[in-house]
Amino acid sequence: MAASDAREPLPQFPRDFVWGVSTSAHQIEGAVDERGPSVWDAFTAVPGRVKDGTTAAVACDHYHRYREDVALIRELGADAYRFSVSWPRVLPSGAGEVSAAGLDFYDRLVDELCAAGVSPVPTLFHWDTPLALADEGGWLRRDTAERFAEYAAVVAGRIGDRAKKWITLNEPAEHTLLGHALGQHAPGQQLMFDALPVAHHQLLAHGLAVRALRAAGVTDIGIANSHGPTWPASSSAEDTQAADFYDVLLNRLFADPLILGRYPDGIAELMQGGGDIEADLKVIAEPVDWYGINFYQPTKVGAPLPASATAAPTEFSGLTLPPELPFSPRQIEGRPVTDFGWPVVPESLTELLTGFRDRYGDRLPPLVITENGCSYEGIDDQRRIDYLDGHLRALHRALEEGVDVRGYFVWSLMDNFEWAEGYRQRFGLVHVDHTTLERTPKASYAWLRETLRAQRA
Repeated sequence: MAASDAREPLPQFPRDFVWGVSTSAHQIEGAVDERGPSVWDAFTAVPGRVKDGTTAAVACDHYHRYREDVALIRELGADAYRFSVSWPRVLPSGAGEVSAAGLDFYDRLVDELCAAGVSPVPTLFHWDTPLALADEGGWLRRDTAERFAEYAAVVAGRIGDRAKKWITLNEPAEHTLLGHALGQHAPGQQLMFDALPVAHHQLLAHGLAVRALRAAGVTDIGIANSHGPTWPASSSAEDTQAADFYDVLLNRLFADPLILGRYPDGIAELMQGGGDIEADLKVIAEPVDWYGINFYQPTKVGAPLPASATAAPTEFSGLTLPPELPFSPRQIEGRPVTDFGWPVVPESLTELLTGFRDRYGDRLPPLVITENGCSYEGIDDQRRIDYLDGHLRALHRALEEGVDVRGYFVWSLMDNFEWAEGYRQRFGLVHVDHTTLERTPKASYAWLRETLRAQRA
């Protein structure tokens, strides 16, 4: 008997709990010649930047095969589909002239979803900044936030009558760190701590977009921020201080302004983004209807290791880390890992959610898990089943402890272009042959389908 078959059935979640799957435009759409260029097109054109040398020019060809993909979502039994809108597909230059063909695509997709009984959940930004805006400074420029709000209004004006739940930004922390500080994602800048204005301008864009969406009649708005517990490598003062600093950068820098209306101590002074930071914070803290959390793993962090230490990591979770960082991520021992090398620690999701409740109290909006998933090879993917089962149980424990969580979205519906990894990492419930584009539901797809049926029984 398989491991998951021997388990007790999952506990029942609330009847109105939202079950969904997620994707993003650049990772699945393809059809790059039918939209404006993005920073990821320029990034992947440079040899060596993507580990397998591929691009997302075709990806899963979702742009042409979206009906097939919506049918997979319907058969799965998901309540909702979280997708992202490609900014350069709608506004090829990032501002100005709107692409009728681009808007038409999302119009057709939303109609198809509604006909299938699946709620559309658009994300307005999932890292694919229009190249024309990036060439003018991109997220280092304050007015990119204003262009983003204009774009939000355009999209809401077209599909806001059918799409009710909206996400402004996806993972501004990763876009800041990987794209602008370390240079390992598009746009490939290596600014280190001079990238902090990118964080501020994305958060400002969120607040301005919330206002634009409200003006367009949208009433159910959130954001998708990545979060995970930070564990000190030891109880020493040095390791504890390093872990605290890491936690501020990856967690509180992107949650405190949205929820509390202020940056953590000492951060606001580093933004250097122009404008009135205090006035901007009032915009950033524009009330949202819920707060989205993308969760994958906890991180163990210690003080920087001596340059001579043989254990000093230069590679961590697929990243090359420069030696000048004031912290050092460490391996979490004694846990299984995904094909990406990420530790599988389901109970840390309970820890994260109860920690959010304790930190933010009554200021915390209802939560939604907007991404959770894992990379494993194979169509008979028992390890993915085990991962999802464990994390759903951990999520239910958080509910039992009084955390208000309203939904859960699996990352991802299908195998896709996994950014700088290319096609080497497979997060999908559906296997995609990237030569033939054939879709094959995996064992985890069948498991989740039966799980959702049991939840509704």
